[in-house]
Amino acid sequence: MISRGIDIAAKGMMSLLDYQDSIANNLANVNTSGYKREGLSFRNVYNAVMEEPAHHNNPKMQDRTLVGEISMGSVTHKLVHEFSQGTLSRTGAPLDLAIEGDGFFKVRSRQGDIAYTRNGAFMINSENLLVDEQGNYVLDRLNNPIRINLTELGINSQRDLSINEEGTVIATKNETSTALQTIGIWDFGNKEDMMALGTSRYAPKDPATNPELVAERYSVQQGALELSNSNVILEMINSINVSRNYETLSKLVHEESTQLSTAINLGRLNQ
Repeated sequence: MISRGIDIAAKGMMSLLDYQDSIANNLANVNTSGYKREGLSFRNVYNAVMEEPAHHNNPKMQDRTLVGEISMGSVTHKLVHEFSQGTLSRTGAPLDLAIEGDGFFKVRSRQGDIAYTRNGAFMINSENLLVDEQGNYVLDRLNNPIRINLTELGINSQRDLSINEEGTVIATKNETSTALQTIGIWDFGNKEDMMALGTSRYAPKDPATNPELVAERYSVQQGALELSNSNVILEMINSINVSRNYETLSKLVHEESTQLSTAINLGRLNQ
């Protein structure tokens, strides 16, 4: 039973180390636009069934009475992301976009890799295509790159571009407005199935079982960025609690180890 206690405590300590890494990542990204707080879920390794003899006066009897179950320790189950709304920060930049409500912007790399993001810090590249900070193409509702050629449109600056709440890009020249492409906003039925790809980009682990859906409840806000939904104070409190729990389990391992050593020494003396 002593060695079992050490094993249970060790599993708990390993889980706490994973949790601390997750907290550290959240703190490191508190100023990252579109970042979604990550957390961990845990599961029991297994539950041991506790029984007692139904007949205490005759230990040879096989009848047992169920007393209950006791956990044999927990381990990290999976990493999950909390896709709650982050605070919108007004920047005034015409190509800074934020989604208020559900959904993601869809971006495609030059290699064809698809990802989804809430970071709407966009710009126009040398090919006159709308891209994100990593150079990935922002896609419209038809999964085409969004082309914005200011010279062809005859407008002087990006200030002559407006983007409505549906995501439609509109160019205005001499009070005449021309609707261009509409930015695609996509959502997923199971956000717990989403995995992080870095730089505030996400993707479903299995697109076959968790396909993209056309988002419905959203509005695109021009001149704004969605901030990280990580809370510094909450993460610091979690970090302190993790440290205290780790210290408690460490002391438990030390005490159990001391008792185990004592038991071994007593066994040697009685030989």
